[in-house]
Amino acid sequence: VFNCSDTLDYLTMAKFFKGLASSGAWACFDEFNRIDIEVLSVVAQQLLTIQNALKAEVSRFTFEGREIRLVQTCGVFITMNPGYAGRTELPDNLKALFRPMSMMVPDYTLVAEVMLFSEGFNDAKTLSRKMVMLYKLSSE
Repeated sequence: VFNCSDTLDYLTMAKFFKGLASSGAWACFDEFNRIDIEVLSVVAQQLLTIQNALKAEVSRFTFEGREIRLVQTCGVFITMNPGYAGRTELPDNLKALFRPMSMMVPDYTLVAEVMLFSEGFNDAKTLSRKMVMLYKLSSE
C-alpha cells in the first residue's frame, strides 16, 4: 500500500509500474485522486500499456521506451476519497481502466461476536457489545 500525494510525478509512477510488471507484485495506491490531473493523464497511458500487454499474454513488452519483463500476476489497485478538498476527479480514460467498488463501515459488534464465538465464548453476544463500546469510548 502506497499513500499518494500531489508531489508524485509520472516518472515515479513509471518506476512503480515497471517494478510491479516485472515482478508480478500487486500494489494499492491509497488516495489515488490526490495526484495532479496532469500526472493522472500520463499514468492512464502507462497503465493502458501494461493492461494491453497483460491481455496479449506476452512475456516482454515495451514500457516508457524500454523493453521489460512481464509477469502475468501483477496488479494495480487504487482507493479514492472523492468528497475531500484537494482531490481531483479521475480522467475518463483512467476511470475506464478500473472497476469501481463501494465500501461501507462494517458492523463491529457482529464481527466481534463471530470472533468470540469462534474462540469458544458462550456469552459472545453480550461481550461483543461491551467490547465495541469499550473501543469506541477509548478512541474518543
